[in-house]
Amino acid sequence: MNYENKIILAPMVRIGTLPMRLLALKYGADIVYTEELIDWKFLRSKRRFNDGTIVFRTCEEEKKKVVLQLGTCDEARALKVAKLVEHDVAAIDINMGCPKEFSIKGGMGVALLSKPDKAYQILKTLVDNLSIPVTCKIRILKTPEATLELVNKLVSSGIKAIAVHGRTKDERPQHAVHTDIIHYVADNISIPVIANGGSKEIEKHSDVAIFKEMTGSSSVMLARAAEWNCSIFRKEGLLPMDTVIKDYLKLAVDYDNSPSNTKYCIQNILRDLQETPRGRQFLESQTLEQICSIWDLGGYCLEKQSQFQKMGIQGRWQVCPKQLEPPQKKAKHYNEEDLCDAIQMKVSFIRANFNDLNLPKSRLHAWAGKNGYSLPKYNTQHIEKLFRTIVTFNEKKYTSTFWEKNKKFAEQGAALVCLHHLGIVSEDELIKTGSIIK
Repeated sequence: MNYENKIILAPMVRIGTLPMRLLALKYGADIVYTEELIDWKFLRSKRRFNDGTIVFRTCEEEKKKVVLQLGTCDEARALKVAKLVEHDVAAIDINMGCPKEFSIKGGMGVALLSKPDKAYQILKTLVDNLSIPVTCKIRILKTPEATLELVNKLVSSGIKAIAVHGRTKDERPQHAVHTDIIHYVADNISIPVIANGGSKEIEKHSDVAIFKEMTGSSSVMLARAAEWNCSIFRKEGLLPMDTVIKDYLKLAVDYDNSPSNTKYCIQNILRDLQETPRGRQFLESQTLEQICSIWDLGGYCLEKQSQFQKMGIQGRWQVCPKQLEPPQKKAKHYNEEDLCDAIQMKVSFIRANFNDLNLPKSRLHAWAGKNGYSLPKYNTQHIEKLFRTIVTFNEKKYTSTFWEKNKKFAEQGAALVCLHHLGIVSEDELIKTGSIIK
């Protein structure tokens, strides 16, 4: 990994997932950083090929260009995680720049800047025990001299480069970036300095070189400018927003990215355009297929999802309590015997398909009353953050084998199964709305 004269995708929480990293590389980024990933999340996870809930997903295409940014405050945990991914990524970066409360309370991010000995020890442990480069990303201190003193301490650990965000821990994007302090650091250390924090100054690809000169840095790292339009990495110029979204969506589909993360990334591309009619339609979408349909990629999405299922590749549809790591906590209201005589279907409840008047539970309730039956009763199983409901109606039990993210959705999913078996909702209707994937 060479950090000289590079344009880099910065680590951004919820943005720097695999589709966005691949898109940045497609458009011309030299190096891409993952979002900050916390050490204990890795240590609770299992290595699997294409499987359900993801802590970190990567692929061969980015292997030589992806830097995993780790959130940690402990050298032993950091090393354990680094060893897990040592042969999957190009380098490891330690986050010493995040000013968010979560990081600070955990002793991570900018909290490490006030503990230079601890920060040094984490870096030194990794440098001495890994076969891949180690770097860190910091924020500046109040003066150039204080910043350089800290940087010299960190550099002495043997790291290969250091990213410097030109704002203090208390400053935010509306504050001017201190290019002079980045320049002072770059002039006085021997390893590459990666300048960060210039998104207000960088609106097109040619601005990157200007910012690089202003900071005297070896390379430039882009965050918000890339978040808003990832084609900022193209030497040929920016692409239209819709082209960028379509390119991103194809990658999100190809790598089975979660709908919620996909939606978040597109929201940050649309920004003010979320208030347009199409933007509001997008905000109401819930599934990947619904999002894709807005940009004429619905068919592509369904075809890929069906292909994944036929190949046996596991995604969100296959997530169940048995796959959770570490071993499950005590289950609430869970008894496997309850399922023995239940009618089961793989059905998910997609909120965007319904308004408040035609929710499955409401339809079942109304049908029961109209036909003189006792009202249905719902019993919900809860394990960790997964929910599944068994509905009892007319002395029969119905449930979906799909585990939902909350109790309300689980109840609606069970009601859909019941409605289907009563002949009120057809299988074709469930397939059309994405509740069943064939």
